[in-house]
Amino acid sequence: MTGKKIAPVTPAGSGLEIHALRIFVAVAEAGSFVSGGKAMGLTRSAASKALARLEARLETRLFQRTTRRLSLTTEGQEFYHRCCQILDDLAEAESSIRQNTPLPKGILRLTVSEGYGKMRVLPFISGFLRGSPGVSIEVSFSDRVVDLVEEGFDLALRVGNATTSYQYITQVIDRARPLLLASPDYLREWGVPASLAELGTHRRLVYGLGAAPTAWTVTDREKGQITLNGRNHIRFDSGDAIRTAAIAGLGIGFLPTFMVEHDILDGRLVQVLPDSQGEDVAIHAIYPNRRHLPVRVRAFIDSFKTFLSDRARNDIARGA
Repeated sequence: MTGKKIAPVTPAGSGLEIHALRIFVAVAEAGSFVSGGKAMGLTRSAASKALARLEARLETRLFQRTTRRLSLTTEGQEFYHRCCQILDDLAEAESSIRQNTPLPKGILRLTVSEGYGKMRVLPFISGFLRGSPGVSIEVSFSDRVVDLVEEGFDLALRVGNATTSYQYITQVIDRARPLLLASPDYLREWGVPASLAELGTHRRLVYGLGAAPTAWTVTDREKGQITLNGRNHIRFDSGDAIRTAAIAGLGIGFLPTFMVEHDILDGRLVQVLPDSQGEDVAIHAIYPNRRHLPVRVRAFIDSFKTFLSDRARNDIARGA
């Protein structure tokens, strides 16, 4: 990041005041001094003067001002995310004093792998919000690994390898097993591989761009663990794109069960070489290593784990 370093937030009386932070957040979210000031019970002039004093205190421009729009600078974006965290923490601290079990509240900022987000997280969110009316959620669906602290996220749900940085807490909340899959149309045109050796001559749809490794590691009932390489027909940076390409008949994909279970049941995809499957892949919950985990984050993780356990029991009961 370029520009001046933002001064640390200090308690009221030492420079910055909590009220100034609230005005800044309100104006940033409204995108206007008029609307942001109104949300805080202030005139446009009062809100503008408060933000000018804040910028002078920080020695940093927080907003880009034109006659048509108001937008955050790079420094303003960083300061906005930090202010949101400070104000949310303060609200939870106040709530914890008023009652023994504070209710979750505030905005939960979540980043989740695209395929897992669509197939597992979206079906869960509506029920969670019904039970936590004080919470709203912002979700980024992306297979890109993000810096939670730098980009202002509370929580990540990631498929596969997890971060080991001291800045983060990581826990396994779910597991999935990759399967070799193709559409009926592809198998009619290119034939059904009868062995792992034949698979090397087929069109592989693989995850990873550039120099990323594209080998598949499968466990065969007779031969044990085998690493498969072959022609990379198309490479993607999205698991959901591989699923779509496989359904369209473009090749054979290696995809986790949570992403394709409905496609298999509905006949859009067929498992290839069912005696050969991938090793279990862990799904991790990752959140910043902070002394006090926000109530909304803990509530989301605990509720989601219960949701997954109930779903697994229902699958067993149905014989899935």
